[in-house]
Amino acid sequence: MFWVAVGIFFTAYAVIVSEKIHKTKVALFGAALTLLTKVLTQHDALHDIDLGVDWNVIFLLISMMIMVNIMTKTGVFQYVAIKAAKVAKGDPFRVMLIFAVVTAVASALLDNVTTVLLLAPVTLLIAKELEVDPVPYLITEALASNIGGTATLIGDPPNIMIASKAGLDFMAFIYNLAPAIIISMVVWLFVWKLIFGKRLQVREDLKARIMAMNEKVLIKDPGLLKKSGAVMGLTILGFMFHGVLHFEPATVALGGAALLLLLSDEDPHHVLAEVEWSTIFFFIGLFIIIGGTVKVGFIELLSSKMIALTGPTPESMLTLTMVMVWFAGIASAIVDNIPFVATMNPLLVDMAEKILGPSTGLKGFDLLQHPTMMPVWWSLALGACLGGNGTAIGASANVIVVGLSEKAGNKITFLRFMKYGVPVMFMTVAISMAYLYLRYYVLHW
Repeated sequence: MFWVAVGIFFTAYAVIVSEKIHKTKVALFGAALTLLTKVLTQHDALHDIDLGVDWNVIFLLISMMIMVNIMTKTGVFQYVAIKAAKVAKGDPFRVMLIFAVVTAVASALLDNVTTVLLLAPVTLLIAKELEVDPVPYLITEALASNIGGTATLIGDPPNIMIASKAGLDFMAFIYNLAPAIIISMVVWLFVWKLIFGKRLQVREDLKARIMAMNEKVLIKDPGLLKKSGAVMGLTILGFMFHGVLHFEPATVALGGAALLLLLSDEDPHHVLAEVEWSTIFFFIGLFIIIGGTVKVGFIELLSSKMIALTGPTPESMLTLTMVMVWFAGIASAIVDNIPFVATMNPLLVDMAEKILGPSTGLKGFDLLQHPTMMPVWWSLALGACLGGNGTAIGASANVIVVGLSEKAGNKITFLRFMKYGVPVMFMTVAISMAYLYLRYYVLHW
């Protein structure tokens, strides 16, 4: 069974990375093989917390997609994009700068995949009006979405997965990750100004075109906008206090989605049809494949190797933290950060049980949230989310931006994305490493 599970795992990874077959098909076929070969039983796959599908992640994603799909029908995202372009007075670099900030903030509050799906079409429109190449703008938004999404629990799928596995709440992510992200954004945008500040120039009459646009006509349903805004606000408030209220994030999101469906006049069939079911089933298949490797002991074997290499102790995991942020960053640039984190989560749980379990006597979330362990979780989150910027396949948001751009007739080659993404990845991961070292091992916040 060991080699069957490991074979399915590596074959699935290889095919996903090759992009020869759609990743959802690969994940579901791999999951089916895991069950048919009896590496996992159906009960293991669907009901076991350690081996099976993480339903907290699944329902959080579905619920957020439902809410955003309803909000999209109001036209608010297009309104914000045109308004931002007008605030920039049609100046091409200012447009890029403001769109990057809007993308980062929206990615932290919604999620990065949804944000780029909504903003990319408007970006193409603005670039056409200004008669500039839209590719630098689209890649900038992809990078901003991954940086901004790192700051919160709901901003990037890897964070949702880490939060669910380690029992971390919404405010823990903001408190521990947001400072690193703010620093990274400021440094990145300063570098971007040095690169693009003087290169992006357009005629005054083209700027006037942007200023003549009427963003108010884009608001299609003011009543629905008020309802969806209120429900989204309540949901984010619920995320902030879900630890105090003793609700899982998925419960808060599901409550928000159900309330907005009830208050809106939208047909549930249409709203649910627009959920990214291919992404949802990719997660489900992936969880089952990874569960198979956990059951046969492969993850435990990897955990032992990691312990031997980095020498973590119950008192300090400094080396592991420093190695993890770079390992996660580089690995997430090569493969999608979602399967990478799905693999690392059980590995870190196993390591915590071996290193901290005997000395502390703790179990479950108390063990995983031990002060010695916390910097390792944050290094995984920062490395995986920011590392996703390295290549066009490193994060789901990148894949979507490349696809939308190609559909509009502006092909983004793998190498062109890397030209933008790799330097940003290395810069932000380096900032994160310095932040982790200073905060947790020098200042001991």
